Amino acid sequence: MKIKKGCLARQRSLMNLFYIPALLLFLFFVIYPFFEGIRISFTRWNGYSQKFTYIGFENYLRFFQDSRVWLAAKNTFIYGFGSTLIQTIFGLAYALLVNSAIRGRNIVRTVVYMPVMIASLIMGYIIYFIVQYNNGALNDIMILFGRPPVDWMSDGRRAVFIITVINSFQYVGNNMILYLAGLQCIPITYYEAAIIDGASSIQKFRAITLPLLIPAMMSVVTLNVIGGLKMFDIIVALTGGGPGWASHSLSTLIANQYFKGQVAGYAATIGFFSFILIMFMSNLVIWFFSKKEIDV
Repeated sequence: MKIKKGCLARQRSLMNLFYIPALLLFLFFVIYPFFEGIRISFTRWNGYSQKFTYIGFENYLRFFQDSRVWLAAKNTFIYGFGSTLIQTIFGLAYALLVNSAIRGRNIVRTVVYMPVMIASLIMGYIIYFIVQYNNGALNDIMILFGRPPVDWMSDGRRAVFIITVINSFQYVGNNMILYLAGLQCIPITYYEAAIIDGASSIQKFRAITLPLLIPAMMSVVTLNVIGGLKMFDIIVALTGGGPGWASHSLSTLIANQYFKGQVAGYAATIGFFSFILIMFMSNLVIWFFSKKEIDV
């Protein structure tokens, strides 16, 4: 028995060696850039020169006084939680639809999931050619019906709304799949017992489906919040953060300040606070849903 235990311990020790390459990659591509970014946030650097100056907390003071940051933060919350709300509602609705015994449910599943396979940047450019003022498909249709063309992206609030909606419906297929997996894990015996008790469809949904979907909902909402709060590609393709600064998120503002503003230290400061925001909100979501989870 002692020999067997010794062999098992030796095998486990050898197996632990396989973690080393993954840990090294994680340290090199995640941990090191993170702390390097924090170091850069205390400097005045243009992002290209080999020389930089340490300026203490000057970038952090500028961060809290910059109206562009607060506008981008507000947009980031709209992108994050607006997308989460739309994707959660429609993702669950689609999952309930394709989980039912209807004809063509596989076609519906394919059509809903298909946009997920398109890169966000490409999706943004596709929508751009639809909503652009000159020769945009949407305006061409409006002109066909005798309506004047509209510059859809000229208003900041409307641009933020359009970006949120497009991002939501691009990734609603992911939510559908996660909810569908959760629905198929619910024992059918619960529904049979509810039918015997005379429960209606709404009562079954509220008393059985919704509570038992909490684990799937936690995954869905967490992924949606993280994806929405770090939204970048579709904003760049549709508006580039414009008009003016009206549709910037924190992610696009970081890129703008680094490459166009050439203030890499300040961009690193925005990036640090963006990381803190995403980490805090994702952990808050996980904590909230873990309190709602029930034992089956």
